[in-house]
Amino acid sequence: MAKDILIKDLPLEERPRERLQRHGAQVLSDAELLAVLIRTGTRSESAIVLAQRILKGDGGKSGLAYVVDSSVEELSKIKGIGTAKAVQLKAAVELGRRISAYNRGQQVTITTPLDVKDLLMEEMRFLEREHFKTILLNIKNHVISIEDISIGSLNSSIVHPREVFKPAIRRSSASIILVHNHPSGDPTPSKEDIEVTSKLVEAGKILGINVLDHVIIGDNSFISLKEKGLM
Repeated sequence: MAKDILIKDLPLEERPRERLQRHGAQVLSDAELLAVLIRTGTRSESAIVLAQRILKGDGGKSGLAYVVDSSVEELSKIKGIGTAKAVQLKAAVELGRRISAYNRGQQVTITTPLDVKDLLMEEMRFLEREHFKTILLNIKNHVISIEDISIGSLNSSIVHPREVFKPAIRRSSASIILVHNHPSGDPTPSKEDIEVTSKLVEAGKILGINVLDHVIIGDNSFISLKEKGLM
């Protein structure tokens, strides 16, 4: 029986683990990071090739979105994965989610749309439905909380000023930032996005709560309506 191909069997310059040690995890591709987790490939392919095959998905979703949304059972059916490796991958996904939630619990100051992206991108980029959130800020732009306002269909979410500002009033928020995702991965604002933003800005003026921005999250991309001059 042929021996499984291990990452250590690859040339030194191709080993993701060693590259991570020398240069940091940020230099690795998605496939290389998965290869570090699954460690071994199959009789005919390296761990990196197996990881690339995983990221091709099932014809519906692909990339990291496929890994995030697939169950242990679905992943374990991939040739070369099995239950043990599928469990490792899902554990890594859940750990990432918990780290994101932990970071949200620390004091964060929002000064630019990039801060919003850093706070919510990983949580929202792979969501299959539109989620509308508000970031509540105090007078120093420190995050008080992040509130879930609505979950819509594939293409739209339903928001009402009453629901948007209720948490802000309850928490004595000085200002808010609107955030929602586009499941398509394209953060380009729609006509409805711009109209809803205008309505909420006007409502905020009446209540004395400033709407600082509306950030739309795509797949590793985002757009600030404030920066685009659309509010």
